[in-house]
Amino acid sequence: MSEKNREGKRTARERMAIEREKQKAAEKRRRALIVGVSVVCVLGLAAVIGVIAANAGKDDDGDSAGPVVAPSGAQGEDSLVIPVGKADAPSTLVVWEDFRCPACKSFEDAYRSTIHELTDAGQLRVDYRLATIIDGNMGGTGSQNAANAAACAQDAGKFVEYHDVLYTNQPAETDDAFAENSKLLELAAKVDGLDTPAFRTCVEEGTHNAWVAKSNDAFRSGGFTGTPTVLLDGKNIYQDQSMTPQKLKQQVQEAAKG
Repeated sequence: MSEKNREGKRTARERMAIEREKQKAAEKRRRALIVGVSVVCVLGLAAVIGVIAANAGKDDDGDSAGPVVAPSGAQGEDSLVIPVGKADAPSTLVVWEDFRCPACKSFEDAYRSTIHELTDAGQLRVDYRLATIIDGNMGGTGSQNAANAAACAQDAGKFVEYHDVLYTNQPAETDDAFAENSKLLELAAKVDGLDTPAFRTCVEEGTHNAWVAKSNDAFRSGGFTGTPTVLLDGKNIYQDQSMTPQKLKQQVQEAAKG
């Protein structure tokens, strides 16, 4: 083989080697680019997820965020009780209720006049405690908004009257009509002296929303199974199938006699 041919083959091998090195370098750059883009995508996705999670947290807080403002005259632990009747009444009825709850309306319709009679006579004190479980089960904010409006009525010294109006005019469970402030204000007009600028501001600004949320937290942590939960001197009378308004009246009057 001539020297010229050997030189040609060597040059060809060198060109091939150089080309292979170029290809290896290009492949490394391609892989590095893919990895870099993947990292950027992952970081970008994480950032998006973080923003979504942060916003979701804000949405969950909803209108219940803000300072806890208890209504006037609220009592008990964390001021979560709205009391009705004389403080020294011989018997105490604790009523956990939700203004969207159909069973609560049924209880109110059956026992309302008896409870009023006993509280007016000074024989019974009623501790009303508010929950929002229907909002949680059905969606919406009617339970919360109605409870806030009732707390606003308490500020005005009109809790009992407005409480009764809300139950008398309760919408169907699936109808979140109480979520509309206009509906709550419309019903307030049925209570003499309640529809004032102060009441309207309290309703529209959700002054007691955080208090309502705290009351609902107390209900959930109390181990109760649903609303209404009605306790006469600590005994759950709503679970007593034999209980009637007349039997409740008899028990309270006997306790008043000592």
